[in-house]
Amino acid sequence: MIGMLIEESTLMPNSSQKAERGAARGSLIRVGVELCTQTGFQATGIDQVLRAAGVPKGSFYHYFPSKKDFGLAVIDAYADYFCTKLQRILENPHVAPLQRLQDFVQEAEKGMKKHDFQRGCLVGNLGQEMAGLDDQFRERLESVLKLWESQTSRCLKAAQEAGEVDASLDADQLAEFFWIGWEGAILRAKLTQSSRPMHVFAEGFLAQLKI
Repeated sequence: MIGMLIEESTLMPNSSQKAERGAARGSLIRVGVELCTQTGFQATGIDQVLRAAGVPKGSFYHYFPSKKDFGLAVIDAYADYFCTKLQRILENPHVAPLQRLQDFVQEAEKGMKKHDFQRGCLVGNLGQEMAGLDDQFRERLESVLKLWESQTSRCLKAAQEAGEVDASLDADQLAEFFWIGWEGAILRAKLTQSSRPMHVFAEGFLAQLKI
């Protein structure tokens, strides 16, 4: 009976073990977001991630079946983080809708400067790197962009209801245009080590909305 209890306790992790496992996995993903945003997915090594996360070497595959699964988890985590950020900014009821979009741009410019223009957008970076190499990555990245477009479209529709934007304009199409151009502006900002491309694009986008 004692032997059976020992065996069951080994096979069935208790809550503290599950919490520790979850914390380690979360740490790996956080480090993955940072490294993949800065150096790309293929250049990010598993050992590098383990060292940075403080997770024992050789335990990576306890948390992820493969590096590809790790990469997809990194994308999902970044998507969740960014959707929450967009919700906080673009759905702020205390700020006029178009000002919310400007607030997003200003916060993004500050973030780029904070990291010395080394990181940019994980989705945009991996889109350039992985879209032509792996369909699952491509589809996952495109689905994330669609989510962001939907959030931006809601903000633009609110601006139309507030009389800030011409009601005859297609908010969904405008949101798609914004993210196509914005990802390009982020790339150019990294190339020039300046937030000017982000500012120029945002000003041009907002100018076409004014009634």
